[in-house]
Amino acid sequence: MKKIRVYVDTSVIGGCFDPEFEKWSNVLFKNFEDKILVPLTSAVVEKEIEFAPAEVQKKFEDFLKLEPEIIQLNQEILEIRNAYLAKAILKPKFTNDLLHIAIATYANADVLVSWNFKHIVRFDKILLYNSANIELGYRQIQIYSPMEVARNEKD
Repeated sequence: MKKIRVYVDTSVIGGCFDPEFEKWSNVLFKNFEDKILVPLTSAVVEKEIEFAPAEVQKKFEDFLKLEPEIIQLNQEILEIRNAYLAKAILKPKFTNDLLHIAIATYANADVLVSWNFKHIVRFDKILLYNSANIELGYRQIQIYSPMEVARNEKD
């Protein structure tokens, strides 16, 4: 059976230390450790982590030991992001959020996980991202919170 490829944005890593999100962020990382799910991340996450608290930076270092696929920015990703900008899905100041979607789309992730309910995990935005993806010839991207993707021992 094909393992699910999961793109992790920065909010999920930080979520490991947030009382509201820590349970499911940590369950997701346990799934990666147990090789139930395949982790993906990006150079954008690496850059955003530089400004995070020390505990989040340490969690990211531990995450890197799991050898996630790290997607580097390239022209194709920037073109996908630019298509999102052209559709005015988000304002240009939120370009990193758009890059996360574009990277996961380019990398053919099965799902992008995020705790960003304002710009990423939001039904109306997901419809717009996927509309652009289809127009560009990419498949639709599934976007969920870690709570909806992580597999608990009871599952």
